[in-house]
Amino acid sequence: MSTDLSGVRNIGIVAHIDAGKTTTTERILFYTGKIHKHGDVHDGNTTTDFMVQERERGITIQSAAISCEWKGVAINIIDTPGHVDFTMEVERSLRVLDGVVCVFCAVGGVQPQSETVWRQADRYGVPRLAFVNKMDRMGADFLRVVEEMRSKLKAPACPIELPLGAADSFKGVVDLIRMKSIVYDEASDGKTFTESEVADDIRDEALLARAELVERVADLDEEVMETFLENGDLTEEELVPAIRRLTLAGKFVPVLCGSSFRDKGVQPLLDAVCAYLPSPADKPPVTGKDLKTDEEVVRKPDDPLLSALVFKITADPYGKLFFVRVYSGSLKKGMNVFNPRTKKRERVMKMVRLFADDRMEVDELQAGDIGAIVNLKEATTGDTLCAEMKPCYLERIDAPQSVMFLAIEPKSSADKDKLLESMATLAAEDPTCRFREDAETGQTILSGMGELHLEILVDRLKREFRCAANVGKPMVSYCETVTARNVKTFTFDRELGGKRHAVTLTVEVAPLERGKGRSISLSREFIAAVPDKQLQTCVLQGLEDGVATGVLARYPMTDIEVKCTAVEIVDPEVSDEVAFRSAAMMGFREAAEGASAEFLEPIMRLEITTPPESVGEVLGDLNSRRGTVQDMDMRADMQVVHARVPLAKMFGYSTAIRSLTKGRASYSMETDSFDLVPATVREELLAL
Repeated sequence: MSTDLSGVRNIGIVAHIDAGKTTTTERILFYTGKIHKHGDVHDGNTTTDFMVQERERGITIQSAAISCEWKGVAINIIDTPGHVDFTMEVERSLRVLDGVVCVFCAVGGVQPQSETVWRQADRYGVPRLAFVNKMDRMGADFLRVVEEMRSKLKAPACPIELPLGAADSFKGVVDLIRMKSIVYDEASDGKTFTESEVADDIRDEALLARAELVERVADLDEEVMETFLENGDLTEEELVPAIRRLTLAGKFVPVLCGSSFRDKGVQPLLDAVCAYLPSPADKPPVTGKDLKTDEEVVRKPDDPLLSALVFKITADPYGKLFFVRVYSGSLKKGMNVFNPRTKKRERVMKMVRLFADDRMEVDELQAGDIGAIVNLKEATTGDTLCAEMKPCYLERIDAPQSVMFLAIEPKSSADKDKLLESMATLAAEDPTCRFREDAETGQTILSGMGELHLEILVDRLKREFRCAANVGKPMVSYCETVTARNVKTFTFDRELGGKRHAVTLTVEVAPLERGKGRSISLSREFIAAVPDKQLQTCVLQGLEDGVATGVLARYPMTDIEVKCTAVEIVDPEVSDEVAFRSAAMMGFREAAEGASAEFLEPIMRLEITTPPESVGEVLGDLNSRRGTVQDMDMRADMQVVHARVPLAKMFGYSTAIRSLTKGRASYSMETDSFDLVPATVREELLAL
């Protein structure tokens, strides 16, 4: 691999489910010579979908890291899932990537998960290319997809290619920068192609598209504006650097097209990755916080001090793999690294580069590299690894709120420890997988992002970890919140085990905006009155315990601000850790109960594609599910319905929609927000 950062690309392949991410990745590996025969998703033999569950279902579940080389440029690729249940895989991948290829279906266009991954890329400021795939399918419309990118995503999208034909007649692309037609030879799996002048039947359209491309670039890039005003055109040598500058600045999204399954258009995509997406050297230096002073620190790639982020953990037959992105300095075999979260050092005994499920052991990972460390002891997803002499921590990766759960129990008491240990391993791998023991029922509760996510987790427990378990039905993960501000002064004074424990705390609770999560803190006055760090920690733990268990029906609380504002110490002998923690939890509960506590339910964003004649039945069914229609539009000859529906009403929807439309409709959904439940649902939940 190249050590020159300008010759490295760290990219992700992201898209809505079934847009062709994995097939595109497979063709990239094929054309770069990394594999000698490409597989296909429907055959279950692709390189990056190596899990049994992925091959059985024909979907990507875990992001897979692979490396290849194209024309002297080392490309590290992460192929990500498209299903909404595994959106955390996309989130943590985008956190460490420098550039992204967004794949769109030429028929489906901008779909719900397309919007989600686009917003995620916006959040991390990741430059993008767009690849309109499946141009060989009936109903493919390249220009409509470009227009949808502009209208739905507000993306500065501009074609740098045009398709040659569509559906069955799709045979190649027109390169608008060089004004050349590229026609692919199917007999060679697209390895050979013919370049020629643009044919007369498409030349006028290509000239208009190129004129629009040149004009957009000139409008946005001052360096070429004067040349454009003088000549009315830009050469390839002027266009390519200008497009690169604009793409890196987020002002331009080059759009290409092709059919990965039919082996057309992938090589120009690779050229575009090398030409327009950033190297690690092009990205702004990573910023973090100094562990000791909490001041902002900047770490450039050429900084000798190590800073690396653990962004993913997977269980491997040979041990746990901790995926890392190195931002500065270098990781070397045998060196000690410092974890600011645990405030402990760990020794790096073994490192690997990844090729899907294959490993290649290496002695060093340098700035800009993505690789994995084998068997760290205490690291978790989002941890920073740094130099101990000047410790800093990078921004962590936040996991979204779980929306569904099920009860799971071992088939025999002898299997309980094994089940808990296996779930702990899954939770370490996947931050959206959570488990807890219900204090009242004694059941173990497994939470996840949806029915498919829970199904995969249970399947892995049974197959990979060989845990025999009884599993309940999936249920909706409601949350609790407060809708008013309240302050409560609570005195805890009890004798436990022959010893008195007593303290008085004042706890304040207040609502936060929807989606803001939870904020738990101590006031300055409290910290001044109780300088003991251990007692402060006990109060925070007590507040966190209260928030985690709720006050209405044991659901966790969210969109809530909790603060301990005052303290009255009875006697240092009796105002001990037990008293502080207990007073914090009980004081919080009383404060929250008096703050108009309510339930929140997950609301899903639903997109239904249905024949026009079935719209009435579909809308009637949505109404019966407490759904709200947001918008409707036509996509080719199909009606597309956009709606918001409570997740609790979406169980069994795939069967219902097939029945309503004689199997002709399809749908996709993703979590949109958490909203207050209606009064009738509130009463039902309280009665459970």
